[in-house]
Amino acid sequence: MAEAQNSPTLESTRAGGPPPLGSTTAGAVAVAAESTVATRMSAPPSFDVADFPVPHGREEEWRFTPLERLRGLHDGTAVATGDGLQVTVEAPEGVTVETVGRDDARIGKAGMPVDRVAAQAYSAFEKAGVITVPKETVLTEPIRIAVHGEGGVAYGHQVVELGAFAEAVVVIDHTGDAVLAANVDYILGDGAKLTVVSVQDWDDKAVHVGQHNALIGRDATFKSFVVTFGGDLVRLHPRVAYAGTGGEAELFGLYFTDAGQHQEHRLLVDHNMPHCKSNVAYKGALQGEDAHAVWIGDVLIEARAEGTDTYEMNRNLVLTDGARVDSVPNLEIETGEIVGAGHASATGRFDDEQLFYLMARGIPADEARRLVVRGFFAELVQQIGVDDIEERLLVKIDEELEATV
Repeated sequence: MAEAQNSPTLESTRAGGPPPLGSTTAGAVAVAAESTVATRMSAPPSFDVADFPVPHGREEEWRFTPLERLRGLHDGTAVATGDGLQVTVEAPEGVTVETVGRDDARIGKAGMPVDRVAAQAYSAFEKAGVITVPKETVLTEPIRIAVHGEGGVAYGHQVVELGAFAEAVVVIDHTGDAVLAANVDYILGDGAKLTVVSVQDWDDKAVHVGQHNALIGRDATFKSFVVTFGGDLVRLHPRVAYAGTGGEAELFGLYFTDAGQHQEHRLLVDHNMPHCKSNVAYKGALQGEDAHAVWIGDVLIEARAEGTDTYEMNRNLVLTDGARVDSVPNLEIETGEIVGAGHASATGRFDDEQLFYLMARGIPADEARRLVVRGFFAELVQQIGVDDIEERLLVKIDEELEATV
């Protein structure tokens, strides 16, 4: 097992201003421009912070976000401390782990920032982490990226690139306390298969804003699991685009929002190539006063994307009074020559009939509640395929339920 300790994958910047934006190569910018589009739910993408006005909360893409809790990430007042984050990368033999400068052509190749925080993160990082899996390499062990906050402010950029017909699982584990804005790029070669598990298990005061860009090659398969438990405010923006025909994307999410927490997941699947598939399924549970979950699911089927097959779903389980859910699925369809397109959103209270059914058969109330919520999440957890992560998530769900008001 090759290991790089404290690799500055998400390295913070010092005071003195960000590096110039012009360092990204023209080729990378051209690819990114093709793979990241504006929709009616987002601003035109750009690498330049100046292209995004400071949000005031009335904008469509910011109206659900409590801006005062972003700790200055949205208006440029959050100054990187330089020692706020520790990153450790563990990778199997044959995987290349690098720390590169801003002029590396792979940076920004998967997509451009679509809001001011993502652009700020792009302009402020000093070094980026790049993990490369060579073509036709099939990994039997996951690549693990541990991101631990130590109370500071940090900006960063991470790239994961798979060569043609390579297969890999990547686990990104966020813990500790930090104010973090970071972009993550996933670049899949033709026929590659990548599974990513991003776990947000932050301490109670942490703030995490991130944009995840996936560029899927011809006949490649991308599977993403976004799991959010901790943090005062977490706002994540997964985005998918296709670099060739026959690509498939599955975006799964699981979140458990406690009293006072704000957890926001904003997704875009851009069907910009013909004969591609996507499936989105996010599930959340909420409990406690002022627990707030936001899910925005955008699917864009461009005019040239004939033969598209897509579906998105969000379900929320409200366990107590005082919690709030905003769930907004959106479909933009520019061609009628598709296989299928649909979406669904549902939010409901805990099912007392299910609880009564179990209790009537001798199961104590606490155990019955645990079984119902576990069953709600089990469909997603069992698809992760990483045993220790699956077990950890089930334990975490039980811990959350023990705190139910």
